[in-house]
Amino acid sequence: MGERTSSPAVGGSSLLVIFAVLCLSVFALLGLSTVQADGRLADASHEAVAAYYAADAQAERILAQLRGGEVPDGVSVDQDLYSYTCPISDTQVLNVEVRVKGTDYTVLRWQASSAADWQPETTLDLWDGDPVTDLGPS
Repeated sequence: MGERTSSPAVGGSSLLVIFAVLCLSVFALLGLSTVQADGRLADASHEAVAAYYAADAQAERILAQLRGGEVPDGVSVDQDLYSYTCPISDTQVLNVEVRVKGTDYTVLRWQASSAADWQPETTLDLWDGDPVTDLGPS
């Protein structure tokens, strides 16, 4: 009779390899989604910075016109105080106030601020201490 040889036990090692491949695949997908989210954030940041500097350049051009003695449209004048705004985005503007006396000028305000209307919160939901009424839907 011939010798019987037993096959090597591959069940445990196969499960370990499958588990390792599965873990590496999950980590790769998590890394990919993180990179995509960082890319979207970087693009949004780039657009916001570019929009701010475009408004800043427009404000500088208006300031140059004011220093040259010309008052462009959209600039309000109160004696020697000039104020104007330059849009940054749909929700932000660059507010500028400048005091011009001859060839001298002083920038009093150069500030990005919100252009959106602020709506105050008119109600405040407080817990009245009754645990039964605040359980919510179950």
